[in-house]
Amino acid sequence: MEEKSLRIVGTNTNFFSKITNTLTKMLIPTKIGINGMLISIKRNSVIKAYENYVADNENYDKAELEKKYDNCYEAYLESLDKYVMDSIYKKVRNNTATEFEKNALSKYYEVTSLKESEFVEYKNRKQKYLLELDYEDIKISGKDKILEKYIPFYLSKMDSLYKAILKNYSIKLADTTNVYESSKEWVYNKIFYTLEDYIQNILSLKMEKNDDPELKKVVNEYEKYESYSVGKLDTKDIIEKNTVLLGISRKLFTHSLPLIVASQCYEKLLRDARLLVQDTKIATKRERAYSMLINLIEDYNIKLLSTKVYWENPKDREEFKTFWSKYQQILKIKETDFIEYIKQKEILFIKNDIKKIANDKTDYSKIIKYYKRKLIDYGAMRELKNSYKSEGKYIKVKEVA
Repeated sequence: MEEKSLRIVGTNTNFFSKITNTLTKMLIPTKIGINGMLISIKRNSVIKAYENYVADNENYDKAELEKKYDNCYEAYLESLDKYVMDSIYKKVRNNTATEFEKNALSKYYEVTSLKESEFVEYKNRKQKYLLELDYEDIKISGKDKILEKYIPFYLSKMDSLYKAILKNYSIKLADTTNVYESSKEWVYNKIFYTLEDYIQNILSLKMEKNDDPELKKVVNEYEKYESYSVGKLDTKDIIEKNTVLLGISRKLFTHSLPLIVASQCYEKLLRDARLLVQDTKIATKRERAYSMLINLIEDYNIKLLSTKVYWENPKDREEFKTFWSKYQQILKIKETDFIEYIKQKEILFIKNDIKKIANDKTDYSKIIKYYKRKLIDYGAMRELKNSYKSEGKYIKVKEVA
């Protein structure tokens, strides 16, 4: 009797479980439909509020329009968040979700995992995630008229969110305490990742719409970036790509990535490039890496340091003024003898970089030897048995290679 009773209870449990699962699957489309309707209403409201806010109309109180826009935006995000938890989560749990929905939920958990440790990043990235989710959903649905109205609001919000994310990273890099020292490498990588993400998903959309005069400033850099967007990239390619990203950031994110932070990013790339040159064994690859390093040194000095107004260290400022004066003299050769111009420019960059890294905590001994060999080949340094001559002085060295 006991065995029979257990079998009946087990059978009934399975039976009711199946009914429950079936009812859940039947109710999911209804739930999705309700959420979809709410999202559509909130989306239309926020688009209208945005259009009113940016419109040039003196008859309305700007502060009041901004407040209404913020309230509509908050309600819109809440409807999207509810859609993820009520609809996508349940569909994934019941194995009825599409790949798009599975990926969406995975990304949602990835973002929410930041809440405890990185609240500022979590706040910005969650908004970015929800906006991207709805933007992709509108595209998939083929609602072109809605998409056309949605894009101006979407680009405006995404611009502000990317700037906020980059500003947060800038604060971490500029922090003089040791709180973030162990994770500085992680912060650099996040900056480059965020810049690339912006260029791929937002800048490319702006280019497509071509309605922003600021885009003319970055057309050439954007085309350079596109050349690195296909195929497998090696270390040299990645450094070059990140250099292009920094160049674009100097025009689009001047305040979010201020000069001091951009300078740190350039210095990180210079460290990577120097190590690549000295660690590369194959001669042809090392020459390509060296050429990339010279271009990076030029970018750093010409595009960044030459625009620097405030210098923390007066000695650094005076040294750069000397460097800049020599560079200006070399530029005069460009029109009459381009080959000589390239040679003299390279010599200047090499000598300047040797000074910078001579007492660095990183072991740059191999690249210093490589630099010296280049100077000897160019006739800018005489090779002696145990010394070399630079700027009229003999300096002892163990060897030149």
